[in-house]
Amino acid sequence: MTTFVRVCGLSELEEDTPRRVELDGTPVSVVQTGGEVFAINDICSHANVSLSEGEVEDCQIECWLHGSSFDLRTGKPSGLPATRPVPVYPVKIEGDDVFVSLTQES
Repeated sequence: MTTFVRVCGLSELEEDTPRRVELDGTPVSVVQTGGEVFAINDICSHANVSLSEGEVEDCQIECWLHGSSFDLRTGKPSGLPATRPVPVYPVKIEGDDVFVSLTQES
């Protein structure tokens, strides 16, 4: 069974602005973009830095340190130097509440 945890209010999220949360010690970046909300592991697979400090564009989050980009839907890198994906997590919205599960989708 998938367990979801409330991480923030939908009204607290700014479009294309990552928000870092922690679930059971796991850093997660929650992003609202294009009318959808995504949750992706907040640590770049290339350089162990926070993705939530990067920029979001076209459903991609870019690592601020070396410029690797990751697809918010799949976690797959779309730009070097990263070659390994980062985990993405299920999100559900209930009213103004945003819930995330640490069950990995990819």
